[in-house]
Amino acid sequence: MISDGKIRFFKDGKPIYHFLGTSTFNEYTVVSPRDKVCVLSYGISTGLGAILNVAKPTKGSIVAAFGLGAVGLAAAEGARIVGASRIVPIDLNPNRFGKI
Repeated sequence: MISDGKIRFFKDGKPIYHFLGTSTFNEYTVVSPRDKVCVLSYGISTGLGAILNVAKPTKGSIVAAFGLGAVGLAAAEGARIVGASRIVPIDLNPNRFGKI
């Protein structure tokens, strides 16, 4: 269901729902042609989406990435994509700093 509340897709007469335009936990989903699709874990969309859609830093911003698991690394990548001048990695596990 898109934000207008209309259901556009059905299987066997039953509606196919999604959440925020993704269907990561659905049994079925509708996608673009296969050459335009790739699978990303929820951590990637969560971290990247937090930067690109919520925080919206501008070029030259300083961004801190708290926790360097999948979500934090994806957030750091989002900061790099928008042109952050500095990305500050923060994690309690010193072994994770080798990933940046």
